[in-house]
Amino acid sequence: MILGKVVGTIVSSTINDGMKGSRYLLIDKTDQHGSRKGDYVVALDIIGVARDELVMVAEGSPARETPVTTNKPVDALIVGIVDIIDEYDTIIYRK
Repeated sequence: MILGKVVGTIVSSTINDGMKGSRYLLIDKTDQHGSRKGDYVVALDIIGVARDELVMVAEGSPARETPVTTNKPVDALIVGIVDIIDEYDTIIYRK
């Protein structure tokens, strides 16, 4: 699982992922403070996130273990929106 910030949308004129109306977003990986790393991944959005939100992304085979993505060609999936990160009893990120 990785943390990342939504920085854009991916638009493709042709896609064959077997999912109608799929939405892919460009995610810039971040550290736990929300600082961007400049390391990008394209992830399927099944929860409806907005630009600049800090999200949790599942990569690899776990991304294909939801009812929507089972047996689909998905390698990265947005699974949550981060509200707060508490590190050693100190809140280091708040939405």
